[in-house]
Amino acid sequence: MFGDTIDGIFPGVGNGVYKWSTFQKHTVRLLKLKKMFISKFQSTPKFYARAPGRVNLIGEHIDYCGYAVLPMAIEQDILIAAEPLNTPAIHLANTNPLYSDFTTNANNIQINQTEPLWHNYFLCGVKGIKDHFSLDSPSGMNCLVEGTIPPSSGLSSSSALVCCAGLVTLMANGKTLPKVELAELCSKSERYIGTEGGGMDQSICFLAEKGTAKLIQFNPLRATDVRLPEGVAFLIANSCVEMNKAATSHFNIRVMECRLAAKLLAKSRGLDWKAMAKLQEVQVKLKLSLEEMLAVVEEVFHPEPYSIEEIGKNLGISSKELRTQILSQNTQDVTTFKLYQRAKHVYSEAARVLEFKKICTEAPEDAVQLLGDLMNQSHASCKDLYECSCPELNQLVDICLQFGAIGSRLTGAGWGGCTVSMVPVEKLESFLAHVKEAYYKNNNQRLALGGNSLFATNPGGGATIFLES
Repeated sequence: MFGDTIDGIFPGVGNGVYKWSTFQKHTVRLLKLKKMFISKFQSTPKFYARAPGRVNLIGEHIDYCGYAVLPMAIEQDILIAAEPLNTPAIHLANTNPLYSDFTTNANNIQINQTEPLWHNYFLCGVKGIKDHFSLDSPSGMNCLVEGTIPPSSGLSSSSALVCCAGLVTLMANGKTLPKVELAELCSKSERYIGTEGGGMDQSICFLAEKGTAKLIQFNPLRATDVRLPEGVAFLIANSCVEMNKAATSHFNIRVMECRLAAKLLAKSRGLDWKAMAKLQEVQVKLKLSLEEMLAVVEEVFHPEPYSIEEIGKNLGISSKELRTQILSQNTQDVTTFKLYQRAKHVYSEAARVLEFKKICTEAPEDAVQLLGDLMNQSHASCKDLYECSCPELNQLVDICLQFGAIGSRLTGAGWGGCTVSMVPVEKLESFLAHVKEAYYKNNNQRLALGGNSLFATNPGGGATIFLES
C-alpha cells in the first residue's frame, strides 16, 4: 500500500526514507516503540516518522522578518509509530505519561489556541495537510509519539512535532510533497496554534543534512551548506527555565513590533507602507545595505517606546484602525511598542549571520575567535535590544564563557530554554565538569533533568521515514 507513496515524499528512497537495516542507531528505539504500540492499540504500526530538533547557531528572531538564519539539526527528535485507519478516527498516545491520550475526528479538527497542549501541535500538522490537499475523507490514524527533545527549551520540540505529524499525515493519505514545500506548509500550519513564527524550525527539520549546518534563506526557501570549523564543539546547556511560545505573549509581541517598525520605516521613506510587513522587504525596496538600514533606524526612530496613538499618527490612521487592521488578535491589548530596539537588533543580527557564513566559508586563521565574537554580540543584542533573555540564561552564558567557551548565546525564542556555546575540543571535558558544578550541582530542579541539561551536539540529518526491513 505504501511503497509508491514512500518513494515520492522525498525524491528517492535513502533521501528521507530508510529501511531499518540502513539506520542501525534507531533500531532499538523503533523496536521498543513498536512493542509499546502493539500493547496500546492491539495492532502493528505500518511506518515510522522521525523529525529532529534544532539548535540555531546565530540569527535569532529574524526569520519572521525575512532574513537568513543559521541552524543545524540535533540528534534529539520526535519519533512517531503510525497506522492508517479506514475510519476518520485519530487516536494519539504518548510514551511520556505526563501527556494524556487524545482522540478526535479527522473531518473535524479543532485546535484550541488558549491551551497549547501537546496534541494541538500534532493537530496543526494534520490540519495543514488536510487543508492543503482539500481532503474530503482524510485517513484516520493510530499514532504513538516519543520525544527526546526537552520541551519548552528553545530546541524546537513543538515544531518538530508539527513537522512529524505533517509527515505522518502525508504518508497515511498517500500524498507526496517535495521537502521544501512540506517545510513551508508545516511552517504555516503551526500558526493554527497562534504562534507567528518565521519558518526556520520547519525548514531545518526537513532540509538538514548530517555533518553540516545550513544557511536557511527565505522567499524562495533554500538551504546552503555551512561547514563549521574543525577543533571546536557546540555545547547546548539548558537553563531549565521553560518557555512555551504559544502560551505567552512575548513572542507574538516581538513579531508585531517588527511589523510595525517595517511599516513606519516604509512610511518615512515614501513607500507603500500598507504592503510592507517585514523589515527585509523595506531594505529590498530601498536598495540599501544592512549597515545603511541601521543608519536609517537611528534617523527615523526614537529609543522611547511608541504608544498606539503615536504609531497611528505616524501612519496617518486612527488608533482603532491600527488595532483592527494591523494588530494581531493576541496583541490587541498591548499599549506600547519598542520599535527602535527591535529594528536595530534585526538588521544587526542579519548582518552577523552573513558574516558568520562568510567566515566559515573563507576559514581564516582566526575563524574560531571571529565566530565566537559574533555569537557573543548576538547574545548581547538579544539581551539588550530584543529583550528576549532572562537572568538564568545570562548567568549560564557568563559561566560558559568563564570556563572556556569562545562564544556563547541564547538559542531559540529565549525567555528561558537553552544556550549554545562554541568550545575548543581540548577544553571540552573540563568545560562540561565546571559548568555542571557552577550551574546545575546545587539546584535540585536542574539536577533532575540529568543528561538532557548539558550535552555536545553535531549537525544531524533531517526528517525521515522508517520502514521495517
